Amino acid sequence: MRPDDARHMERALELGRRGLGNTWPNPAVGCVIVQQDKVVGEGWTQPGGRPHAETEALLQAGAAAKGATAYVTLEPCAHHGQTPPCTDALIAAGVARVVAPFADHDPRVSGQGFDRLRAAGIEVTTGVGADAAEVDHAGFFCRVATGRPRLTLKLATSLDGRIATASGDSQWITGPETRSYVHRLRACHDAVMVGAGTVRADDPLLTVRGFDVPQQPVRIVISRRLDLPLDGNLARTLDIAPLWLCHGEDAPEDARLAWSQIGAKLIQVPLDGRQVDIPALMQALGDEGLTRVFCEGGGELAASLLSADLVDRLDLHMGGVVIGAEGRPALGALGLDRLADAPRFALTSVRQSGDDVVQSWTRQRRQSHA
Repeated sequence: MRPDDARHMERALELGRRGLGNTWPNPAVGCVIVQQDKVVGEGWTQPGGRPHAETEALLQAGAAAKGATAYVTLEPCAHHGQTPPCTDALIAAGVARVVAPFADHDPRVSGQGFDRLRAAGIEVTTGVGADAAEVDHAGFFCRVATGRPRLTLKLATSLDGRIATASGDSQWITGPETRSYVHRLRACHDAVMVGAGTVRADDPLLTVRGFDVPQQPVRIVISRRLDLPLDGNLARTLDIAPLWLCHGEDAPEDARLAWSQIGAKLIQVPLDGRQVDIPALMQALGDEGLTRVFCEGGGELAASLLSADLVDRLDLHMGGVVIGAEGRPALGALGLDRLADAPRFALTSVRQSGDDVVQSWTRQRRQSHA
């Protein structure tokens, strides 16, 4: 590792994050090309997953790429997909060195890119920026390893863990700074997901507002029988953002036809008793190419996701208000008899947001108990 490697990799990671939420099913990669400590090319994966970051950076660098160092936030691809391998482009451009955090977890690459670069006489350095890159690519890696997207669950609660009054009034528990942060979180996820009850109660848009985004996230609603308002905000804004409706096999044909005719995508999911099978739902979303899903409720859906051990990150946005026991709880029933069986999370960050507190927690693997 050379003295300036960390600095240039930090810039490549910063560029790569610009693609979060709009490159799926591909990873959001950044690339910086440096010639004698001067940056001659920069790029990041473009919306839809192509062109790739290396291609963009090499195009900007031109002839200056010859003999340069390329900093890439993930191992360059070595397989032919809809575009030629990035390893071939780097070799053809004559770069002398490639710096990356680690090998790609995708079995189609998984070290083959590095092998091809070394075979062409290019020096390869790994381990630079690995911790940050692991976080940035967590959604992509989750889908590669498990077949499902990485899930972030957001709960906006009062100090006593309520999400609304007994009458359902919930606007607003948190302040404007925190609500703006929620839009930023939506922007860096492939999709925003809610349950049918939230749609019927709040008539949400579920779009990113206040930030320029290359494309709006997919809006996902879980509704077993598609009993959703056809005159609501989601139906009226299909020209702005895609809408996917995940339903059960018993959803009425007239409801399926009505929603499909106005442009919604319908995804049938097996049932688990009286509810949509949540693990099967997440696999179906992975099959569609999603890598990062941001769930905003409601309480029953949140409980189902937690019970199925599918919440990878929990974002708790706590407003400085007390509602009382008659208010609506943030979570539905989990059916726990033993504390040892409760989902557990490790605190990764906490900060003040206006008058609110924003906490981020990451999932801890459940351990079996004799």
